[in-house]
Amino acid sequence: MACTSMMPNSNVNNHKFPTHVSPRPWSGRVNVNTKSETLLAKRLVVASAVAPPIVATKVGKTMSKLARVWREVQGSSNWKGLVEPLDPLLRQEIIRYGDFVTACYKAFDLNPASKRYLNCKYGKKSMLSEVGLGDSGYEVTRYIYATPDINIPIQNDQCCGRWIGYIAVSSEEETRRLGRRDILVTFRGTVTNPEWVANFMSSLTPARLDPHNPRPDVKVEAGFLTLYTSDESTSCKFGLGSCREQLLSEVSRLLNKYKGEEMSITLAGHSMGSSLALLLAYDIAELGLNRNNDSNQETPITVFSFAGPRVGNSGFKQRCEELGVKVMRVVNVNDPITKLPGVVFNDQNFRVLGGIYEFPWIYSCYAHVGVELALDFFKMQNPSCVHDLETYLNLLRCPKGLQIRKEGTDLLKKARELILSGAQNIDTLVQSQRMFS
Repeated sequence: MACTSMMPNSNVNNHKFPTHVSPRPWSGRVNVNTKSETLLAKRLVVASAVAPPIVATKVGKTMSKLARVWREVQGSSNWKGLVEPLDPLLRQEIIRYGDFVTACYKAFDLNPASKRYLNCKYGKKSMLSEVGLGDSGYEVTRYIYATPDINIPIQNDQCCGRWIGYIAVSSEEETRRLGRRDILVTFRGTVTNPEWVANFMSSLTPARLDPHNPRPDVKVEAGFLTLYTSDESTSCKFGLGSCREQLLSEVSRLLNKYKGEEMSITLAGHSMGSSLALLLAYDIAELGLNRNNDSNQETPITVFSFAGPRVGNSGFKQRCEELGVKVMRVVNVNDPITKLPGVVFNDQNFRVLGGIYEFPWIYSCYAHVGVELALDFFKMQNPSCVHDLETYLNLLRCPKGLQIRKEGTDLLKKARELILSGAQNIDTLVQSQRMFS
């Protein structure tokens, strides 16, 4: 039984081990540091070497610290010095937001005989309590529904909008603990047939979410964009507005309601849900909804992405960075979903090749956005665990409780090496041609 802590990655935003550190045998344990005063001291963390569980006797001290340094925890400095090794306070917040995403799955009704089939089981006021988050300090303000523009029948009715997440806001007491008013949007992952189809619509298309500046070079995956922007206006008499319309309307309302307060916008999602979270983050920032024209200040936008696929091209990534959207990508290096779409044609491969040549199709390649926190787990008895949100959170919450085994070879790494070796051959050929020209 063995496990490595992180997969090498050429992305400049990806934190990784020094080259002299080599994998070593592991039996489900993770090395941890016991010091608690890490955030202000800029202590570093290994992705799979997570910090110890929060001790109950120190909760008060930890919470007051969060109010002082919440901007750093939300990524104001791109989590510099907080990912390797993983800072305990950041780890706690990642788990907390992951639990809010887990609530989407717990509340989603998968019983075909139920009147609420493929919708939320509970009302807004009781939902968090019903799923065990009654003491979270948040109040749900709106449910979100999505309608893929894909003709696959789900039920006998024509309206196919399905509950996909919720918007919540921190209470007065929780706001004091956090140091700011937190507007939270969470999304579940893929469940219904149209959502699965949307996942496999891997063509890139211009996002064009800002009517005043369409930015044709900013492209996103067509299926995710369809899920985000489609509505039921043509298929149902009393149809829902698009997922986008619902989200922007409620986020704008909450920003206006708490105008003048210190605020944050936090978006969290798993799998497909992380794609919607990133699209929303980009949309809010591109439209400037998080900007206060009176004070000339911006409400920070942070995405906590769990097992998320690539969403857009290099132009999309660049624009998100320009707008100040912060993204923490929690990934399992053995999870195939995090490598899609664009297994070969992605910015990481062609950024390396771009050191030799400038490829004109670089903006046609997919690119991940943000800082990566890489975990490494695999279980032969249950291969699906590599994408399971609960497994992600359990590893962060209690790494000693997981029995992890990694076997076989990394085919993607071999494919990457093949591409790079081919590029070197091309470079040799070009140089030889120049010598004789």
